[in-house]
Amino acid sequence: MKLPSAAIVASLVCLIVAPVFAQTAAPSAAPTTVPVPATKRVTCLATTASLNGQDKRDQLQLCMAQARVDCLKQAIDQKVVGEPRKSFIKTCVGGDATEQ
Repeated sequence: MKLPSAAIVASLVCLIVAPVFAQTAAPSAAPTTVPVPATKRVTCLATTASLNGQDKRDQLQLCMAQARVDCLKQAIDQKVVGEPRKSFIKTCVGGDATEQ
């Protein structure tokens, strides 16, 4: 029973890590301006689905924090500042950036 859950978690981690390597290996000519809504939040929820209790809360909190950092880096790269940056990060993460 653990093997299918581990395989799902591993594949979701690959989905998170692959774009990071793709961005650092070959920078694009024009950065994307519209993030895919809810992807990072949904990915975090999916990767913690097999966990329970405090472990689930801790891993979800870490995953969402990393998602916010990734979105902040994207906003900085695109030179989004001020109030639009807050909105951009919320949209990028896929929900309220302060929710856990």
